[in-house]
Amino acid sequence: MVALVTALFMVSAHAEPSLRFSLPLDCTLETDCWVVNHVDLDSSEKKRDFTCRHHTYDGHKGTDFAIRDLRRMGEGVRVLASAAGVVTGIRDGMPDIDVALVGREALGGRECGNGVVVRHNDGWETQYCHLRQGSVTVRKGQTIESGTQLGLVGQSGWAEFPHVHLSVRQDGRIVDPFTTASPEVGGAGCTAGNSPVPGTVKGLWQDGAIGGASYARSAIYNAGFSGVTPNVAAIRAGLFNDETLPATAPVIAFWADMFWVEAGDRITMKVLDPDGGIFAKNTITPEKHQARQYMFVGKKLKAQRWRAGQYIGLISIERTGKKPIEEGRELTVP
Repeated sequence: MVALVTALFMVSAHAEPSLRFSLPLDCTLETDCWVVNHVDLDSSEKKRDFTCRHHTYDGHKGTDFAIRDLRRMGEGVRVLASAAGVVTGIRDGMPDIDVALVGREALGGRECGNGVVVRHNDGWETQYCHLRQGSVTVRKGQTIESGTQLGLVGQSGWAEFPHVHLSVRQDGRIVDPFTTASPEVGGAGCTAGNSPVPGTVKGLWQDGAIGGASYARSAIYNAGFSGVTPNVAAIRAGLFNDETLPATAPVIAFWADMFWVEAGDRITMKVLDPDGGIFAKNTITPEKHQARQYMFVGKKLKAQRWRAGQYIGLISIERTGKKPIEEGRELTVP
């Protein structure tokens, strides 16, 4: 017991912040970027984020900030230094790929992909991973300020979607920037079963850096219409997001992509026709937690043409005791 108390005291003192971090990419949280994974604070084969829940995966050593899709990645989203410091390491030149297609073994121990390491005061260090190939803009030994552009968000290394992975360390020990807890001493300080109230968790963040997005909450982060049957790879590449379709389109389909769907959620998708009637509808109830969930609803063309007018796509995630998460899109058929 004495040893445990001593260990917890040491991490508390060790992780006492001497600096504060800003958002590591140029975006607006929960509008065009999202916190999707936290530090795994369970040192066993199980997983546990700082609220004693599951918005992480086993052995995850940082915080993942995701953008919408590969199209947005191609447009360029800047990765920014979260604090002033000195660049101590860089890597560039690795391709942007889906690691699920090539396998982790193909990375040769370079799971971070293209990245930058920055040393700060008092033993603090940040690492930025999965940057876009050829985008790193700093050099080793360079002194930088908070907000300095380091590169662009990419999908290099061990990544299945475009995002930046931010690792925070002090004297080599992983630190969760939301609480200053460390998985190396059991992740003290979580609140079992509860998401924090927005704005109440500060950790190492500057005032206003995270805003209300203090936890990786469920989100409908992408949705739209398609004139052909959509598939998840094409959606995540940013290929289907039509606002107008010809009257002879083979399909009218409404699709959505979601982060962190919970077991027991009621997910309803529907499309309203130009008169406000139900054109298509489907409801599912997931049986397990899903880090990402894709879904679509629609119809194939059976007549010569679709009715002209405005179609409205609606999706909602209903969860017991929570306010529904809702999104909508509009489609015009001339």
